[in-house]
Amino acid sequence: MEAIYGILDALLPLEAYRFTFMKNAFLAILLLTPMLGLLGTMAVNRQMAFFSDALGHSALTGIGLGIVLGMHSDLAAMLIFGIIWAVMICLIRQSGAASADTVISVFSSTSVAAGLLILSRGGQFAKYSSLLIGDVLAVTPQDLLYLLLALLGTAAVWTVLYNALLTTSVDPSLARSRGLRFRLIECVFVALVAVAVMLSIRWVGVMLINALLILPAAAGRNIARTARQHALWSVLIALFSGLVGLTLSYYLDTSAGASIVLTAALCYAVSLALRPLRK
Repeated sequence: MEAIYGILDALLPLEAYRFTFMKNAFLAILLLTPMLGLLGTMAVNRQMAFFSDALGHSALTGIGLGIVLGMHSDLAAMLIFGIIWAVMICLIRQSGAASADTVISVFSSTSVAAGLLILSRGGQFAKYSSLLIGDVLAVTPQDLLYLLLALLGTAAVWTVLYNALLTTSVDPSLARSRGLRFRLIECVFVALVAVAVMLSIRWVGVMLINALLILPAAAGRNIARTARQHALWSVLIALFSGLVGLTLSYYLDTSAGASIVLTAALCYAVSLALRPLRK
């Protein structure tokens, strides 16, 4: 890590990045935002804007169940429960029992209530309240390794399944006529989103994770002419929002997560102004 820190010192001659915790946060943003930017494009295309919100809320339940079951790792508990929760949402949504927004809302409210019920026993919820807003400045070198592995895994799955994901999101009927396993592909996608959300939740926060996943993708869609441009713009806007927001949070002494999301919101506003130029 010392070599990487040395490179950052040379590339970032700013007071903010003299500190190790800011360097770790900077590296986390470099790994985290491209992953969320890519996944956000498909979430927007599939009209699942609040899906990550439901997954974020399920983090509380995952931790609570992990405590009940005696698991020592909060992250492992969140990952296991988040993937199961995401696949359940996907399967019920595919069954046609209710509309997508209804299913997501039911799961979101249920996970919040269950998480609060378990974690509030004995007045212990204050211990986990930091999950609501996150703290990107608390990133450790070990966390960076997990984020790197998640980014590489996301890129690998994206490369292999990109055409299938795009086809199933744009035209499900066409996907079925081509023999694509629509349900399996969608379950793989939601599991991938679950992993990204659970890895990010401690630094972005339950209240902000949905915005960071959706805003860059929504902004990219306003100015892109093709699906590949959409992915590229989404990643670039996510990176820009993350790095600018992190830097501003240091100098303004504000929440890093909130600064990042507001920067992304500003990018979205600019993209709306630029949208007529796309035509």
